[in-house]
Amino acid sequence: MSSLHNDPSQPDILERARAAVSERADLPGMSLFEHLDELRRRLIHAAIALVVGYLVAVVFAPQLYSLMQAPLNHIGIQLNFTHPADLVNLRYIQIPLVGGAILASPYILFQVWLFIAPGLYQRERRFVIPFMASAIGLFFSGALLGYFFVFPGMLKFLIVDLSHNLGIHPIISVEEYTSFFFSLILGMGATFELPVVIFFLAMFGVVSPRFLWKNIRYAILIIFIIVEIITPSPDIPTQFAFAVPMLLLYLISIGVAWWVHPDRRLKKETPA
Repeated sequence: MSSLHNDPSQPDILERARAAVSERADLPGMSLFEHLDELRRRLIHAAIALVVGYLVAVVFAPQLYSLMQAPLNHIGIQLNFTHPADLVNLRYIQIPLVGGAILASPYILFQVWLFIAPGLYQRERRFVIPFMASAIGLFFSGALLGYFFVFPGMLKFLIVDLSHNLGIHPIISVEEYTSFFFSLILGMGATFELPVVIFFLAMFGVVSPRFLWKNIRYAILIIFIIVEIITPSPDIPTQFAFAVPMLLLYLISIGVAWWVHPDRRLKKETPA
């Protein structure tokens, strides 16, 4: 068993999570039925935003498809479809749903904040602007990094280099390409949300800066495993080019955890 579990000053993460929930359960606020009603209200607002985003994305679906096709244009590959309904699915379902969800995401994130706000202390509610700005900015930073750097590099290696080496002509269906495109771009955006996740875990006292720093070697290992998956190119410089930003995000997360962790607030409030 690791020293982390043997150290009585470092309680288990699950225990800290239960303690955070129990502590906030004592806050004066809404009853269970009021919470359920609030959840219903936020879900309705989020659903309306999704519908509006979907309708806007339907109108601009051809332009959004052009953005998806652009990385293939650079390597001279044209997509194909194998089923009569593939283009209907692409034009009216896949692109509008994903595009609408991204368009509505700022408003949906705000609804999430409004739902959890009653379970926060008054001093914690001031983080709404940093939460919104960082969540939106980090997601789009990860998505743009994936679109302009990771995805084109993957296509060149998987389609151009390997097909040339093996002498095989690539025929790519629009259905498979769309799934591949969305999974990587959205996955990169989600990966960059690490500081936001740490923000909440640290604010609730579930993780601490000391815990994150003590386990940084495991974080580095996980980062390089993720990089190995998303960058099939075997050269070391390419892998480090993507690992370094993710490691910087982890280090930023440690700083975020120090900023919002309850222990720092208690030390600040305790008279010398």
